[in-house]
Amino acid sequence: MDREDERLKRRREYLLRKKEFQRRTWSCAVGIIILLMAFVTFFVMQQKSVQRTFMFPYEYQQIVQACSEENNVDEFLVAAVIKSESNFKNNAVSTPGAVGLMQLMPSTAEWIASEMHDNDYSKERLETPEINIYYGSWYLSRLLRDFHGNKILALAAYNAGHGNVEEWMEQYGWDYDFSDISAIPFRETEMYVRGVLRNEKKYIELYGKRE
Repeated sequence: MDREDERLKRRREYLLRKKEFQRRTWSCAVGIIILLMAFVTFFVMQQKSVQRTFMFPYEYQQIVQACSEENNVDEFLVAAVIKSESNFKNNAVSTPGAVGLMQLMPSTAEWIASEMHDNDYSKERLETPEINIYYGSWYLSRLLRDFHGNKILALAAYNAGHGNVEEWMEQYGWDYDFSDISAIPFRETEMYVRGVLRNEKKYIELYGKRE
């Protein structure tokens, strides 16, 4: 009886060791598979064609180029703003009521139209890609001029409003050489500026040189 118990004990220990070995082997295999999948995913996502199609689309490219050239603003900055604002979705409407690709508030668009002497302005026209991008690129160009070419201040104003940025400049003693994005007091605006600048870098990388 004792001998039989010893055999059963050894059998149980053997099965436990086998089970533990199988568990470790399976865990190792799963880990290797995950690493391989991550590597393949990373490799695929680095391909420009994949990034252009799925991550950084450039729809309405001809319109962006024409409007940017006419308004003397870099096309990739305009594309980066569109990416951040609407991800190139023409029918995008924000909760506060911003409209279209460049997410312009109707009141801002109406002011832009008056500055441009465009007597045909209407909210309905603002929803068309040509008008939305034209107004948005004009506004971005105007902000760049107002802030002496400082891209950070101009983008902050695009997001938070011209008046807010002017107040920050006065309150915190910023000048037109301002470069400390982390000093922007609105977290949303700080992240917006960082996002647009990252997008601009990617659009230059993906579309700046024709292959």
